Amino acid sequence: MDGHVHPLSSAISRVNAIFTKLGYEFAEGPLIESEYYNFDALNVPRNHPARDMQDTFWVKGIREAVLRTHTSPVQVRYMEKHAPPIRIIVPGRVFRNEATDATHEAQFFQFEGLHIDKQISLADLKGTLEYLFTEFYEKDITVRFRPGYFPFVEPGVEVDMLFKRRDGTETWVEIMGAGMVHPNVLKAGGIDPDEYSGFAFGVGLERLVMIAAEVPDVRHFHTGDLRFIHQF
Repeated sequence: MDGHVHPLSSAISRVNAIFTKLGYEFAEGPLIESEYYNFDALNVPRNHPARDMQDTFWVKGIREAVLRTHTSPVQVRYMEKHAPPIRIIVPGRVFRNEATDATHEAQFFQFEGLHIDKQISLADLKGTLEYLFTEFYEKDITVRFRPGYFPFVEPGVEVDMLFKRRDGTETWVEIMGAGMVHPNVLKAGGIDPDEYSGFAFGVGLERLVMIAAEVPDVRHFHTGDLRFIHQF
């Protein structure tokens, strides 16, 4: 039987290749995170719902430790050790304590991007995302921003892309959250927000592949069913 690369492994390789052309570096961090890096350093309030047991897997026997709920903790860890300009991509597994269905899983792969330098703006973010999607889907993709709230960015935006289906119809698809890095997050990483600015974004890798291949159920990626893998 011929071997097949898992579609998520293929997606990670493609994303890495796309951002390597833009001068981004690959970064990674631990799957078991401290509450500080997963929440506090990212400007997530103590009373934020994401800290509840319904959304977070707390690690029994390790004080204030969680299975990371996003790849964003890597942002602060990287900033602590590197001076701007910073360009990093952070693909990795994350965990959410929630019910599973066709669009939600308790574990999934996320892809994080961070760019910090002088005079970075939302226009830089929009251009970067349009380049990412155009390269990833091998077709011209238009991106639009809508106001959104995320504690670690200000302003925050919901990102939609105009995507053409196989039948030729076009539709706006909500794809990710993003925004300008919050000054408190820059400070937590040891970077002066009066001198530097930056953007950050995060997207589920399964979602990118589901849109491209019109996969109806995110759970297919984690069943180990070779019939699904062989289709790629």
